Amino acid sequence: MTEQRTVAFHTLGCKLNFSETSTISRLLESDGFLKTDFDNKADVYVINTCSVTDNADKECRQLVRRIQRKAPESLVVITGCYAQLKPKEISEIPGVDLVLGAAEKFNISQHLKEFTKGDSTKICSCDADEITGFNASFSLNDRTRTFLKVQDGCDYTCSFCTIPMARGKSRSDSVDHVIAQARQLAESGVKEIVLTGVNLGDFGKGPNGNKIQDENFFELITELDVIDGIERYRISSIEPNLLTNQIIEFVANSKKFMPHFHIPLQSGSNKILGMMRRRYKRELYAERVHLIKMLMPHCAIGADVIVGFPGETEDDFKETFDFLHSLPVSYLHVFTYSERDNTHALTLEPVVPVNVRHQRNKTLRNLSFMKLQHFTAEHAGQNRKVLFEGGNKNGIMEGYTDNYLKVTTPHRPEWINKLIDWKL
Repeated sequence: MTEQRTVAFHTLGCKLNFSETSTISRLLESDGFLKTDFDNKADVYVINTCSVTDNADKECRQLVRRIQRKAPESLVVITGCYAQLKPKEISEIPGVDLVLGAAEKFNISQHLKEFTKGDSTKICSCDADEITGFNASFSLNDRTRTFLKVQDGCDYTCSFCTIPMARGKSRSDSVDHVIAQARQLAESGVKEIVLTGVNLGDFGKGPNGNKIQDENFFELITELDVIDGIERYRISSIEPNLLTNQIIEFVANSKKFMPHFHIPLQSGSNKILGMMRRRYKRELYAERVHLIKMLMPHCAIGADVIVGFPGETEDDFKETFDFLHSLPVSYLHVFTYSERDNTHALTLEPVVPVNVRHQRNKTLRNLSFMKLQHFTAEHAGQNRKVLFEGGNKNGIMEGYTDNYLKVTTPHRPEWINKLIDWKL
């Protein structure tokens, strides 16, 4: 009887990547692999990469070097967005054995059966136009909260973004299949589902990119709302132009969809939004935020912002800062612009010096800290329900309120995966 092969995973990037890694892990476990921690020695290491920033590329290289020092005889498989965009570059990293593009990551079992350590590095990639299938995925964390992928790919052409090249055209699961998965997750004890996708509000296009008859994101959330067993849903991120008044009003009246939105802004300057090829202006963004806060004053609102985009002057940045300062958003995810190959932004000028980009990032992160402090203080003394998670960090457990305030308390096993009334 042969010894069971071990596999370890590391995920870079977004919640979508975490849901896909989790699904790939279950595929390999069902094929006889034993999952182990990434810090342990394993027969196979799988790195699911991101390519939104340069940092993700560098981190991938560092991880491969770490594996080489620890377990030079192990197989190293790289998949994800970086693998789709730059397969040849990755194949030349010493120690990489298999590079699996977007269409091949879920066929990993077959590729591992056909590969032996010592073979020359194998690249299994494809053109973005050939990425047409939809692979349903979800990640499980102590069976408390799951990230459920319902949409993939993007048809937008934002000038800074490589995701359409890495993940292909927009395509979705069907409402019926998402409902079936939600019921299955409820039966396994999951209390909260976070809906994820690349462009979530564009839900409703089938695996080949054609519109599914009468299916859209609003229909999906109304169907999910009535499923027994799932107590909470969150919408991970949704474009402001796709976040309709209908969706906002629905969440305001739902007992299951949490008062929490993450709405990418990217810039508070209409000039820069135009150069970014975004599909809205700051006025629409402000309109959405104010409607949410009017209907749900307690709602958490997060925003993505990019600083240092080509052509962003001090005045443009000040416009962004002042706009965000004036808006009742709760926190920011701040990204420093980094040049990505084959994007339109590379042709734009003037280029913002890197040290200026970092300074602007720091300024907005300070604003984010103050925003979150203010939002938290507004709820002091209130009672809100907290869903506690299973992790035990030095005797401390964590949970989140409905409106995404993090709560920590001494670890109590009987509270894991329970909704507890909590005075903030």
